[in-house]
Amino acid sequence: MSENWNEFLAGHAVGDVVDGTVSKVLPFGAFVRVDGFDGLLPQVKTVADGESVRVRILAIDDAGQRFSLEVA
Repeated sequence: MSENWNEFLAGHAVGDVVDGTVSKVLPFGAFVRVDGFDGLLPQVKTVADGESVRVRILAIDDAGQRFSLEVA
C-alpha cells in the first residue's frame, strides 16, 4: 500500500464532499482526480475532461486503492 494512499485515507471518509477534476470521461462514467487519486463517478453525462466538480465519496475500497463518487 502506498504511503500516499494512507494519507488519502487519513484525510477522507465515506460521506465527505470534496472538490476534484475530471481526468477522463468514458461511456460508463468519469474518473475524477481527488488529492492525487482517481475515483469513479458512474453514469454521469454532463462533465468534460478537465472540468472541476464537487463530489461526495460513496465508498472506499482500501485493498484496491479506489473509491466511488456521486455528484454533490
